[in-house]
Amino acid sequence: MQLGVIDIGGTSIKYGVVNRNGTLMNHDSISTDAFKGGKALVEKVFMICDKLMEQYKIEGIAISSAGQIDHRNGIVVFATDTIPGYTGTPIADLVASHTGLPAAVENDVNCTALGDYWQGAAKGISDFLCVTIGTGIGGALFLNGKLYTGAHFSAGEIGHICLYPNGKPCTCGNKGCYEKYASSSALAELVETEFGTTLDLKEFFTKVKQGEAEAVTIFEHWVDDLTTGLQSLVHIFNPELIVIGGGISAQGDFLLDAIKSSLYKKIMPNHRKSLEVKLAQQDNKANLIGAAKHFLMMHGGLN
Repeated sequence: MQLGVIDIGGTSIKYGVVNRNGTLMNHDSISTDAFKGGKALVEKVFMICDKLMEQYKIEGIAISSAGQIDHRNGIVVFATDTIPGYTGTPIADLVASHTGLPAAVENDVNCTALGDYWQGAAKGISDFLCVTIGTGIGGALFLNGKLYTGAHFSAGEIGHICLYPNGKPCTCGNKGCYEKYASSSALAELVETEFGTTLDLKEFFTKVKQGEAEAVTIFEHWVDDLTTGLQSLVHIFNPELIVIGGGISAQGDFLLDAIKSSLYKKIMPNHRKSLEVKLAQQDNKANLIGAAKHFLMMHGGLN
């Protein structure tokens, strides 16, 4: 079995083909153009589906998507204004009608967790948190060997825990949300403010690694905000593992070591001794692999 897989993010839409064994065969990406709204986004998804069906013999479409997702019915139950008009989109039914193939959709960070549980850093781990750091901050809870999605498919919205009461306004409608301070886009904003000019994050991290004082100060401030949020999550859930994903995880051990050093100082001893922190092994591909896993669970009889 080959599945067309699509990952809808705030910045880009990634897509490819995954087989039943969880191997990603090919992958590519296009810009989301999220500002154009949900209807335009669905048209892009249709275009990708057409392309995949022309190039490969696929038997279904597996979708990972930003937003709170009713994964049973394939509906976006809530999305922030990052993608205007996306809330309420019955994306699985729309894709199934367009392609004539079965479709399944799950939240993008839940897919990251499923991908790393199936083929990555969390393989064999029953209790872990998955945190993706990108345009925003996403979270997924894997508890007692199962993905926990909450009473109404909305668990894991850690990007919207309050880090600074009455802080920066967020697209969710509240103020001071975690992702306004600890996402990669928040870091980019902080860098621009402090340096007085736009600076690519790759260039910024080069400055940090070279020990440039101003860059190091900014980085340490950002990591402190990031691990303050993680501290609360560790104390609530007492996980075996935190998996860090998202584009910024490409910084590798440098970032991982900084997170560990800051976080372990903040958590209680019994939580610290049992906790591992790892980077998502599949990088941004975990979402695509996890989407396939979710499809197989829904349509392929796998558990």
